[in-house]
Amino acid sequence: MTSPQNTVAQFFLIRDRIAQSHKLFQPGTSLPTLIVVSKQFDATAIRPVLEAGHRCFGENRVQEAQGKWPELKKLFPDISLHLIGPLQTNKVKDAVAIFDVIETVDRPKLAKSLAEEMHKQGKSLPCFIQVNTGEEPQKAGISPSETEAFIHYCREDLHLPIVGLMCIPPVDDEPAPHFALLRTLAEKTGLKELSMGMSADYEIAVALGATYVRVGSAIFGDRNVYT
Repeated sequence: MTSPQNTVAQFFLIRDRIAQSHKLFQPGTSLPTLIVVSKQFDATAIRPVLEAGHRCFGENRVQEAQGKWPELKKLFPDISLHLIGPLQTNKVKDAVAIFDVIETVDRPKLAKSLAEEMHKQGKSLPCFIQVNTGEEPQKAGISPSETEAFIHYCREDLHLPIVGLMCIPPVDDEPAPHFALLRTLAEKTGLKELSMGMSADYEIAVALGATYVRVGSAIFGDRNVYT
């Protein structure tokens, strides 16, 4: 983990690079939102970025988010917290309670559970469909060929507020074709938001139309195991 001063410096550096890539490749469109991925970093590590004025963060696990974000949200009530990791149906109630955006809707059972829980809690959280662009059997996400039908089911049958698509390209693949595929699927289905790009490839994602990029280790440094 870097020092607080280095964390803030890296945050501003990443933000500037996003702006530069956006200006070069996507002029005339809205600047992408940086999701600062704070998984495995505690409140002490996160505070400098909050104090620098940033409010959009991403977490992978419901339980970890419950351990640090309620207090931070009291101090910084305008935080937008994104769930960017796999969600099990037995954690849906807690996820709807603490997160502001769900980026990993990837199967009908989960979509149905989210719709039911949002209704119970009187919430309407923006949701992204996670697409398995590399069709990797070990990875979460709906296959590209099934995405259009799944979006229709979520929107028309469940009335879930689907706003965009999210992907995590295969580690060893060139990311650009995966980002281009996600953009094509979004255009085809009338979705405006694209969550794509992480620490190693966020500038490529911005060039290809990302509206959200998820960057953690490039800001905070190496992760420690969160306890």
